[in-house]
Amino acid sequence: MDFNMKKLASDAGIFFTRAVQFTEEKFGQAEKTELDAHFENLLARADSTKNWTEKILRQTEVLLQPNPSARVEEFLYEKLDRKVPSRVTNGELLAQYMAEAASELGPTTPYGKTLIKVAEAEKRLGAAERDFIHTASINFLTPLRNFLEGDWKTISKERRLLQNRRLDLDASKARLKKAKAAEAKATTVPDFQETRPRNYILSASASALWSDEVDKAEQELRVAQTEFDRQAEVTRLLLEGISSTHVNHLRCLHEFVESQTTYYAQCYRHMLDLQKQLGRFPGTFVGTTEPASPPLSSTSPTTTAATMPVMPSVASLAPPGEAALCLEEVAPPASGTRKARVLYDYEAADSSELALLADELITVYSLPGMDPDWLIGERGNKKGKVPVTYLELLS
Repeated sequence: MDFNMKKLASDAGIFFTRAVQFTEEKFGQAEKTELDAHFENLLARADSTKNWTEKILRQTEVLLQPNPSARVEEFLYEKLDRKVPSRVTNGELLAQYMAEAASELGPTTPYGKTLIKVAEAEKRLGAAERDFIHTASINFLTPLRNFLEGDWKTISKERRLLQNRRLDLDASKARLKKAKAAEAKATTVPDFQETRPRNYILSASASALWSDEVDKAEQELRVAQTEFDRQAEVTRLLLEGISSTHVNHLRCLHEFVESQTTYYAQCYRHMLDLQKQLGRFPGTFVGTTEPASPPLSSTSPTTTAATMPVMPSVASLAPPGEAALCLEEVAPPASGTRKARVLYDYEAADSSELALLADELITVYSLPGMDPDWLIGERGNKKGKVPVTYLELLS
């Protein structure tokens, strides 16, 4: 018990000495040992690495999981060392709603059939998103989090220890400086301005006491300097290891880009398939008739595997029976024409299609061997293919 009390008193004394030294430094009343420029640069680079790693980590988490409540739930599960429950992605949930809507509204109607096709595509998109989130979490988020929770905590601990060693060193320097000043004063000026022998004896005793104090302060300074130098070397080695951290994070960043490239390439292919199923020619979009630009080629094996396919031409996608079909030469059948109301605006993808305006009435009919998702539409002297999903057949 006595030993513990002595240790507690000693720790309290050291803490008080450091607090006094720190306060005097803040008010400019004490000298402070400055670190060399190289060491300061290492500290600044480490702080910058830590700050930007935190920001990149947090924003990547937002990218992968935009829902803040879900992020908080996952954080709590990780802190409790429990498995995060499986959660459906937004795409998979949308696919489920579309499939249920199609089942209730009629899976054989044009709207119902389209809902089913889009639901299947959204389900594939959701599965691709799930794979991307899993891969990015393992290959990118985990190394960043390990740095912040592992290496950086070690660096912070050693930096705090270095700060304490520096305060001890500066306190020892200040103590030695005061002891030397008191010794010099005791040597040159007697305690009393009298010539009695007793006063000279007192002055000599004080000088001897301050001399012992100087020797003790010098010994403490040597010990403090040794501990400070040792701790500075340990901290410097850890700070120089930030370069290895940058190399590791660079590799993880490459893996994140590759996984993101693969994810978007999968999404692109799924949407191309959906376009074909809906009768829209790939490579053309509403508002433009220019084909989509081909993706950039790459020699990387991972990038090559995820490269988006080059878009085929419109002519190559047309059915064999329609490839050479000239709509202007096609006569409408004697019977089988119907009136249809346009539900939405539709811009023709090429010259074989008919542009539509919402709520207008047109005449439509089908040709033998024609895709059931398409009809021939006529408005005045203009005719062209129109998608069934944009029409409401009236009679």
